[in-house]
Amino acid sequence: MRLKSADFENGDNIPSEFTCDGNDVSPQLSWEGVPKETKSFALRCDDPDGMSGNFIHWLVYGITKNVRNTNRGSPPEGARLVENDFGKKEYGGPCPHFGTHRYVFALFALNTEHLTGINRSNFADKVAEHTIAKAELMGRYKRKENP
Repeated sequence: MRLKSADFENGDNIPSEFTCDGNDVSPQLSWEGVPKETKSFALRCDDPDGMSGNFIHWLVYGITKNVRNTNRGSPPEGARLVENDFGKKEYGGPCPHFGTHRYVFALFALNTEHLTGINRSNFADKVAEHTIAKAELMGRYKRKENP
């Protein structure tokens, strides 16, 4: 499975439009090479370089098996969002307090249509229980002016 974006290449800088320095909207994502037994998808964006460890920017599940992309600024229709480390059920863009951070978008192909009882604390474990394939896209970002 392969995850890509029309907005940045793997390993490149994420344009400021998708960060707290810009419009803070999610980038466009698309995927291919999906296993035929996939029944749904989940999506996560996190910052492994956060000051207190991994910082969660976006958690999405319930993406139907026929979906192959997200549009800028929105999750796929019908998908469910989980509260991120900003305390919101939405995308929160890169906004590092220091230096250049990595932001990892991870897509999970799942062997179930429905996940239940999902929250920020158990998202990784619940998704891992049902993952049949995973793809990642990593971008970097450094604030124009750090606070």
